[in-house]
Amino acid sequence: MKIFVSKSRLFMLIILLMATSCAEKQSAKGPLAVYQFDEKSKTHWSSPENLNGVPGEGGKENDGGKGHPYDPIKAGQTLTLLDVQGAGVVTRMWITVADRSATMLRSLKLEMYWDGETQPAVSVPFGDFFSVGLGRTAPFHNAFFANPEGRSFQCFIPMPFRSGARITITNESGKDLTHCFFDIDYQIIDAGDWSPDNLYFHAYWSRDSATALTKDFQILPEVKGRGRFLGATVGVNASPAYLKSWWGEGEVKIYLDGDVDNPTLNGTGTEDYIGTGWGQGSYANSYAGCLIADDVRKQWSFYRFHVPDPIYFSEKCMVALQQIGGDAKSEVIKMQQAGAKLAPVTIDTGGKLIQLYKKGQIVKLDSVGLPDGWTNFYRSDDVSATAYYYNESPAGTSQPLQDVSYRVSNLRIE
Repeated sequence: MKIFVSKSRLFMLIILLMATSCAEKQSAKGPLAVYQFDEKSKTHWSSPENLNGVPGEGGKENDGGKGHPYDPIKAGQTLTLLDVQGAGVVTRMWITVADRSATMLRSLKLEMYWDGETQPAVSVPFGDFFSVGLGRTAPFHNAFFANPEGRSFQCFIPMPFRSGARITITNESGKDLTHCFFDIDYQIIDAGDWSPDNLYFHAYWSRDSATALTKDFQILPEVKGRGRFLGATVGVNASPAYLKSWWGEGEVKIYLDGDVDNPTLNGTGTEDYIGTGWGQGSYANSYAGCLIADDVRKQWSFYRFHVPDPIYFSEKCMVALQQIGGDAKSEVIKMQQAGAKLAPVTIDTGGKLIQLYKKGQIVKLDSVGLPDGWTNFYRSDDVSATAYYYNESPAGTSQPLQDVSYRVSNLRIE
């Protein structure tokens, strides 16, 4: 007899197992199955109806009649979503806001602090954190994030803390936000079960509105210490200077520990990195996807999460993305003659790769003797990324968040 399980139920089971696994491993008895009782773990939900999930204190306003389901965040103010002491694990975050414009999603600053540290381990634009690149929402559900109908923001990444956790949102838009609904789910655990192998969750966001020619964009600048690179969400506003050419030939390069000039992990192209090929269309899978693929507005937003293929580092890690595109040689010649900033890299003549690039030199493609074929070239685009990683330090290990004016400039919104 065959037993059939729907894909949706199977996927939700996987999410449940992953979201609870970090808390489960704190048990002195070892990992627990979903059907086992854990007497040391206590469940809490922090919401406007009961900030921090205090036992027996939920829904007291308006005689229990939904008296405080949301909080406003006035311009310049900070709203605390969670502020608790003790050891535990954040297992799920759900938030929705009244203003989901691209400008607001980039202007809200989400920060997370672990173990009483004053330097946040997470300091990123709100929308980008939830895998909403370029401020454009889309319905999706993957292993770490979900936006069921494009109106809410969920995260399932387990976030352990040893002595305390604080999560805040700051409104840097210059405009009042009337409604912020939130639900931060966490488990309090026995501090004696804390493992020395536990790592703290971090996230880093950056943008380069015009990447330097031949210079890789750093998805994650070098961070030091023991850790694990979880993955990234990347957004690209392709420059119109390169006409209808493909922007995504650049390779993802991950430098680990002793790597200096060359990385240990080296991909073959952006679409290859997220598991597809020959371009990027719109799709969402558990560990990789492309939520925005807009040829008209020249915008793409894609993600990759290293869950089945973990990337650990013992000393340091840096993740970069080459800024390389491609098109037919005749089209690249037109761009070069029009003055577009580019540096030819290779010509593929149908299985034979002609190497053209040397540092400090730019080949003129209309030179006599060069064959026709698909031509890759360094280029300059507007690129942003959120990197997700774990690190042994509870304090922030990366650079401060860029100013809001830079974050929201030229968002290409209608």
